[in-house]
Amino acid sequence: MRTNNKPSGFAIVLIALGVLILLGKLTPFFGSLFGILIAIVMIALGYYGIRKGNAFFGWIVLFIGVISLISKLAWIIVPLLGIGLIVYGISSLRGKRSY
Repeated sequence: MRTNNKPSGFAIVLIALGVLILLGKLTPFFGSLFGILIAIVMIALGYYGIRKGNAFFGWIVLFIGVISLISKLAWIIVPLLGIGLIVYGISSLRGKRSY
C-alpha cells in the first residue's frame, strides 16, 4: 500500500467549504458573505470554463453567478440606480434651460 503524506487539493477544498458552510449557518454576517462569495466563485468558474473551451456550461454557470450576485447586492444597486436617475434628471433640466 502506498502512503502519501502530501494532502490532496480536493480534501483541502472540502474542508474549506465545510468551514464556510458552518460559518454561514452560525452567523448572519458570514451567511450573506458566503452567498456573495459563492456567486463570485460561480462567475470565476464560468469564465474559466469559457476560456478552457467548454463554452456552453461556462456561459450557464457565469449567467447564474451574475444573476445571483445581482440579487445579493440589490440592496446597494437599487439605491445607487435611484441616485443616478435623480442626478441625470437634474443635469437634463439644467442643460435645457437657455438664459
